[in-house]
Amino acid sequence: MPIDWRRARVLTFDCYGTLIDWETGILSVLRPWARANQIGAKDADLIAAYNTAEAAVQKENPTALYTAVLRLTMDRIAARWGVPPSASASDALSTSVGDWPAFPDIPDALRELRRHCKLVVVSNVDHESFARTAPRLGVDLDGLVTAQDVGAYKPDVRMLRAALDFVRRWDAAIDDVVHVAQSVYHDITPARQMGIATVWVDRQRQCERGAGGAGIDPLPDVHVHSLAELASIVRKATAE
Repeated sequence: MPIDWRRARVLTFDCYGTLIDWETGILSVLRPWARANQIGAKDADLIAAYNTAEAAVQKENPTALYTAVLRLTMDRIAARWGVPPSASASDALSTSVGDWPAFPDIPDALRELRRHCKLVVVSNVDHESFARTAPRLGVDLDGLVTAQDVGAYKPDVRMLRAALDFVRRWDAAIDDVVHVAQSVYHDITPARQMGIATVWVDRQRQCERGAGGAGIDPLPDVHVHSLAELASIVRKATAE
């Protein structure tokens, strides 16, 4: 269904992958680790190993802080290539979150969107890590819901339920909320199953590569390739 942008009052955002270029951040740690251990893995292989390991660790340790999740994730990545675990490698990954860069369009796009809606981040992160990320966004958020607060990690619907509870302070109902995210698995699917309107920020153009277009179920309400594109849509819709 089309989104009525005049009615939308709150935008909830995934952060890492949607606002923050987590792949670049992760690879800045995994590439030198792979070279040091003579692992000839491609970037795609390193990211795939990270995704598999992180998802398993989060499922097994839903109340662990994200820094602890990253340490365990690094240990599993090492095991994937038969490398002994290293405290220095695990620490490097766990402390890297605040160094991960924002996508170039983020500050301007968020400033535009904040003219029209409240902005709330809903993220699989801990408060200390996010505090280092926040200045990269270029705006002051109206709210933050973390895995540390909830004791669960997306795609667990408790994260988005907590976000809906949070926005009630502004008398916002579910129909006033739009969830904006890059990950279909972590965000779009659980949000749509809950009846929350969604925007899929498909920065990697998965549709064009045949890696997630028509196969998305349930489909997002809006499909864009950047947050700048979404900001333009909202600006035009609210100016009419």
